[in-house]
Amino acid sequence: MIRIAIVIGSTRPRRRSAVAARWVAEVAARHLAVTSGEATFEIVDLAEYGLSVLDEPVPALFGDYQHAHTHQWAQTIASFDGFVFVTPEYNHSAPAALKNAIDFLYAEWSNKAAGFVSHGVHGGVRAVEHLRQVMTELQVANVRTQVALSAFTDFEITDPAEPGAIAPGPHQEPTLNELLDEVIAWSDALKKLREAAGPAVAA
Repeated sequence: MIRIAIVIGSTRPRRRSAVAARWVAEVAARHLAVTSGEATFEIVDLAEYGLSVLDEPVPALFGDYQHAHTHQWAQTIASFDGFVFVTPEYNHSAPAALKNAIDFLYAEWSNKAAGFVSHGVHGGVRAVEHLRQVMTELQVANVRTQVALSAFTDFEITDPAEPGAIAPGPHQEPTLNELLDEVIAWSDALKKLREAAGPAVAA
C-alpha cells in the first residue's frame, strides 16, 4: 500500500494551511485509490514535532542524527512513500518552519514523490517554485499538477486574523484529484529505487 503524507507546512497559530490540509484529506478519502485499498493519506502537522532551528551537528546527508526530535521526525517521514505539501506563501517564499523541517533530513525524502497545494493572496505559487528546487535537490519527484488556492476566491474570510473556512472553486477538486493521481503513480513507480537504496533511517 502506498502511504502519502499531507504535510501542513506552517506552524503559525490559526494557520489557514490546517484548514486547507483538512480539505485535501477529505478529498483524498474519496479517491478511488483510497477506497480500493491501494493508498492511504495521513495529515502530518509540523507544529506537533517541536523542531528547533536546525541543530544537528552533522549534515543531514550522512544520516547521523543526534537529537530525539530529529529521530522522531526522521521515522515519520521515512514511513511515507510520497507527500502532498500544503503551504502558504510568506514574503514570496515558503515558511521558514517548512524549509527548516525539510533540511533536517535527506535520505528519508529521497526517491519519493511530492505534490503541492498552496494558498495565499497570489495562490502561493511563488512558495511552490522555491520548494520545487529544494525537492529536486533531495531527489524527490515533483508532480506537474498544482492546486493554488486564492485567499480571495477559495476561502470565506471575515477576519484576516482568523483562518476562515475553505470554499474552493469548482475547478479545484478535480485539479486536486489529478494531483493525487500523479503523486500516487510516481510514489509507486519509485518504489524499486527506494527498495534498492535500503532503509531510509540511519541506525
